[in-house]
Amino acid sequence: MTDTESTEAASPEHPPVMPMPGLRLRVLPPVVLGRTWRIVERNTLAYRRRMLVLVAALVEPILFLLSIGIGVGALVGDLPGPNGDPVRYESFVAPGLLAAAAMNGAIFESTFNFFIKFKYMKTYDGILSTPLTPTDTATGEILFALLRGLLASTVFLVTMAVLGYIESPLAVFVLPVTVLIGASFGAVGLAASTYMRSYVDFDYVNLAVIPLFLFSATFFPVTQYPKGVQVFVEWTPLYQGVELCRALTLGQLHIGLLTNIVYMLVMVVVGVSVGSRRLGTLLQP
Repeated sequence: MTDTESTEAASPEHPPVMPMPGLRLRVLPPVVLGRTWRIVERNTLAYRRRMLVLVAALVEPILFLLSIGIGVGALVGDLPGPNGDPVRYESFVAPGLLAAAAMNGAIFESTFNFFIKFKYMKTYDGILSTPLTPTDTATGEILFALLRGLLASTVFLVTMAVLGYIESPLAVFVLPVTVLIGASFGAVGLAASTYMRSYVDFDYVNLAVIPLFLFSATFFPVTQYPKGVQVFVEWTPLYQGVELCRALTLGQLHIGLLTNIVYMLVMVVVGVSVGSRRLGTLLQP
């Protein structure tokens, strides 16, 4: 067809289709979870320029686990597991570090990265001018955070298996647990970020995350604390994930793990609810 024929074929009923410069294939199918996936798609495409950050996040757990097995683990010996049975220090600490890695990845993505896009890049002003709602935006950001955490957790778990730090085939169910950990901390982190005014406020994030990492029975049994402190630690957020990951990798399941799951599900519901409401208030007053 010539250019003249192409022009004549176009009409108000059948307008010509113009090529879009820079058009690329979508990285995610459009009908998986509706509009929420548009946020995940946008963030995935943006990450192409920050691949070194992602690679560093995947290498970090390997270094952690090697340092435990070669260094600290040889000095400590055995520790009591969830049911009191002795387990190697490496097998005790590795699932705790896995839970902490899932927390750190979700917190970083849903606080620092979210705040930059919200406060300085004004990304969400543009997003909310489309059919996407504040709930779509909040859910999409949390979903991307937990997908990124799932990738890091998979590498972490494979490394644990290669180094022999897994004691039970139930460890295969650890990955869904890390998704739940990422979702819970990502939701709460995003909700908290909507109240932050500047980078100075992120000191409060570190003030919360570092004690959780050090004192949530990650490195030693919770029974080593005085009774009052022990009860307090058992109700902290990261402890719930540590208990689930450790019970699965050691094959020591018990009914109390349901409490840990419900705890984190409540975090997800509250975080998404508060975060989406705050986004709507701030961006659509």
